[in-house]
Amino acid sequence: MSSFHMPPAGFGPGSQPGDEDADLAFMALPSGMRTYAAHLPEIENAEPFAAALTLLERAAEACEQGSGLFDLADLDAPNRRLIAETLGQGEVAMRLRGVPALMVQESVFAGVWAVAGAGTDRLEIGPVPQAALTRAFAPFRPALKASGHRPQGVVNAPALLAELVEKSATWRPGEEPHVVNLTLLPHTEEDLLWLDRMLGEGAVTILSRGYGNCRITATALPQVWRVQYFNSMDSLILDTFEVTTMPQVALAAPEDLADSAARIREVLEAIR
Repeated sequence: MSSFHMPPAGFGPGSQPGDEDADLAFMALPSGMRTYAAHLPEIENAEPFAAALTLLERAAEACEQGSGLFDLADLDAPNRRLIAETLGQGEVAMRLRGVPALMVQESVFAGVWAVAGAGTDRLEIGPVPQAALTRAFAPFRPALKASGHRPQGVVNAPALLAELVEKSATWRPGEEPHVVNLTLLPHTEEDLLWLDRMLGEGAVTILSRGYGNCRITATALPQVWRVQYFNSMDSLILDTFEVTTMPQVALAAPEDLADSAARIREVLEAIR
């Protein structure tokens, strides 16, 4: 018998009937990344908008210095509209519980924040609005103390809670954030529900929209944040706790503020 054997019929390329009309189905890829795009308000005469243009020039200077606060309440309606149209809406939005409740929207210029609420209408320049830091861990839903009883299904949550409580108590400003990556740790659904009850909920919720979404929620345990990353198809891809003053993803970096100063001046030059 020859040592050469023919391959059995029905195997190999071209051996199976093809469907010429069949379409290949691919998984949808992430899309819709937000990028900076300047918006130039259309005005024929800049003279009536001197107050708004002066405020924007001062905002550019504040970006270079790293901080600033500007009250918008004294602007008339046309100047206020020009400010709003020029600033637009950027990637980060915040909800701050308290008195008064505040809504914060980052402009298209990173580090330039519009802060609004009852009796409040201001522009704040900086890495993050100050109220987001001072109010963050005021308990909207208080944290609870763990008892000896564990609900059925709770396995690893008590150890995670002990770690977070210890890091919360010992963390000091200037230290690197301490991250507990739930995505890489074994846990049950009951673990997550139990941790949520034990940690409570603070006063600040942040949504950062870039390549997908990042939802950041302050807990009622000081310095402890829940940070969840979603892709553009709204699937949770990373679930963490961060022990820090404010998660880095919500902050405008010094380089961002410097870029914002230059971009605001470019818009002013085009308007004038």
